[in-house]
Amino acid sequence: MNIIVNGASKGIGRALVLRMAADKDKQIIATGRNESMLRELQMECLNGNVTYMKMDITEMNKEMEVIRDQIFNRFSSVDILINLSGSLIVSDFMKLSDNDSRNMMETNFFGPVTFIKLVVPLMPAGSHIVNISSMGGFQGSSKYRGLAVYSASKAALSCFSECLAVELSESGISVNCLALGSVQTGMFEKAFPGFKAPVSPEGMAEFISYFAVNGNKFFNGKVLPVAVNNP
Repeated sequence: MNIIVNGASKGIGRALVLRMAADKDKQIIATGRNESMLRELQMECLNGNVTYMKMDITEMNKEMEVIRDQIFNRFSSVDILINLSGSLIVSDFMKLSDNDSRNMMETNFFGPVTFIKLVVPLMPAGSHIVNISSMGGFQGSSKYRGLAVYSASKAALSCFSECLAVELSESGISVNCLALGSVQTGMFEKAFPGFKAPVSPEGMAEFISYFAVNGNKFFNGKVLPVAVNNP
């Protein structure tokens, strides 16, 4: 089984690669901006089934040919794509710079969308795209000050997942989106200082790993909330 985890340098993505790499039958490409962290992650995966690809998700349009070649040279097919990359800048909307707003939209929405377009030609029937959104972008959920653009970017990814599932259904490719609640990551600690999340990165990675392999047997085109409390 060939898997790409996009956004694996730290947090949930890192924990997810470590968990999935414990299965020798899984071959994984881990992507991220921090090459030294990716190299350390690769060294921790003792089965030798993890390679990494340094990639800035906000620069996809400039690097598309290079990224495509790297993927196509390693995998002849991709069974699972998991988009975990994320950017969170906490600020009231009227004080948020245009550059920070665009960076969040590029990282949380446009980058993953462009990456999906690169990978889909390698995905056979039965494959699964899992986009990771947030409860902040889940319709009807509680909203929090300083997270307007972040939440909007994640809401865009959620809606895109629903729509893309319709387009790819004829190819047998499933698309689902997990809207995560609070997980004790650096990003969460920055957004909610002093608040203790009920779920660890390792705990959430266990769920995402299971869902990525099995969720498309039961769901397609769904945005599923994964939260046990508020926030």
